Amino acid sequence: MQFPTSVEANPIVEQAVQNLDRLGDARFGQTLVRCLDDTLARTIRPMPDGTAFVVTGDIPAMWLRDSTTQLMPYLALMRHDTALQDLVLAVLRRQFQQIGQNPYANAFNAEPSGRAHDPDDLCEDPWVWEAKYEVDSLAFPLLLAHRFWRATGRTDHLARAADTARTAISTWRTEQDHERSSDYRFLRLTGPESDTLPNAGRGTPVARTGMTWSGFRPSDDACTYGYNVPANLCAAAALDGAAELARHLRDAALAQDATELAAELRVAASQHGTVQHPGFGSIYAYEVDGRGNALLMDDANMPSLLSLPLVANISTTDPQYLATRSFVLSPSNPTFYSGSAAAGVGSPHTPAEHVWPIAIAVQALTSNDVEERLTALRTLTDTTAGTGAMHESFHKDDPGRFTRPWFSWANAMYAELALDAAGFGTRPLWTSQG
Repeated sequence: MQFPTSVEANPIVEQAVQNLDRLGDARFGQTLVRCLDDTLARTIRPMPDGTAFVVTGDIPAMWLRDSTTQLMPYLALMRHDTALQDLVLAVLRRQFQQIGQNPYANAFNAEPSGRAHDPDDLCEDPWVWEAKYEVDSLAFPLLLAHRFWRATGRTDHLARAADTARTAISTWRTEQDHERSSDYRFLRLTGPESDTLPNAGRGTPVARTGMTWSGFRPSDDACTYGYNVPANLCAAAALDGAAELARHLRDAALAQDATELAAELRVAASQHGTVQHPGFGSIYAYEVDGRGNALLMDDANMPSLLSLPLVANISTTDPQYLATRSFVLSPSNPTFYSGSAAAGVGSPHTPAEHVWPIAIAVQALTSNDVEERLTALRTLTDTTAGTGAMHESFHKDDPGRFTRPWFSWANAMYAELALDAAGFGTRPLWTSQG
């Protein structure tokens, strides 16, 4: 099967470029086309079974989360483009296969090659690149399945999406009681401490709260505390979509299961995942353990606290989100950096004082301020170090000091922001919670 390798002839892209040119900087539209074309031409591999394997950039593996976010910008382009629709379907089918293969894995190989990120990992499945269990790895493909259906009306994928939702629900329910019900372990003998779980691979102790446990963050770093709050809220939103798909399929049992678990996750996040901050009031913590411990920070990788309106069906005007946002974008957040080149959120996954383009795009996409969005576009196009592409992170004072020269997820987030600024945004930003 042949998939499109360029958006050059797409009429929506042509109009978007024209609209961006009116903002006074030709780089906005040029970078949009470059980022969209790069994903299509360089990251997507057609497979013999009709699915599509997607690398995230300079690593030869397919991440469930990254492959989803890499495709999100194309939802705005595919109403009358069946080739792009078929591409997204092929990626979804691959994701559904991977989740069926191992719902605890975060990244997969193209073939059962046995190639793993680290040969000492406990998981011996030859299809698995890495089995770092992250709640969002199950959530993001469900978000894409639902948003693809809403964008196109196609139903080719719904039966498999429903099966995947059942797998996600079963896994998330098991991990609501991780200490007693879960057999998941992750141990890595080499590398930094953030690459393995303590307590013989079980993670730090947690008490049952109603949230679902995660071993690792969206950054692939180990969680300090087992309940990652933005991932739980993202899972609730994925379940909202799964319930809607189930109702379309007239699967009342799945719709009820999804709706009930989404409600449990939200209630638990509200009761156990929030703290009273002396400077910002009631805000979401990044991680908690249900035993009184909370980690106050954010991470540039989505789902993040900053990205909740993009991935968790939380309004940009929700008071608790706004308070949390104020904390995240302040020096009180240990991962917020401000320098002469840029200000924004970084990650413990990358060096200190490095800002992530993903976070700059997320900050703009979750803002109701038009000027803030334009400022973000300018910052992103100013900090490519002459490459014309987004990097994983760059130093706040020197964009020439960056990590990962090729990172397709960051390119996709620039594309989402540019399309939004051009009037073709697709993210459900202002829906009310629940």
